[in-house]
Amino acid sequence: MGLARCQRLRGHRVFAALYQNHRHQRGQFFRLRYRPHPEGTGVQAAVVVSTKVSKKAVQRNRLKRQMRSVLRQLLPECTPGWQMVITAQPQALTGQYGDFLRELEQLLQRAGMIHGHPRRRDF
Repeated sequence: MGLARCQRLRGHRVFAALYQNHRHQRGQFFRLRYRPHPEGTGVQAAVVVSTKVSKKAVQRNRLKRQMRSVLRQLLPECTPGWQMVITAQPQALTGQYGDFLRELEQLLQRAGMIHGHPRRRDF
């Protein structure tokens, strides 16, 4: 299951603009690139897993599904008005879902997209 249509970052011009003008946060598994949304509404996100992470499509697709699942959990907590691209690092192949959730939450907190209130863990 992917992200909701209104939450997807789409179009090469949007990606190019974000890659040219962005701030970033880096963790063990992910790199978060973000910028304020030009229209100032909602939160849009994209997930990128390149062939540098793994040559096997099965592993890349599994990682993308896990990243999107983590994003679906965290996007409702984000303050509106942001665009972001989350890029997987090669170390992400060794991580677990809980590690991804923790790290992405920390990255979003450092970026100021989520306030630092501790979340209830359901797992």
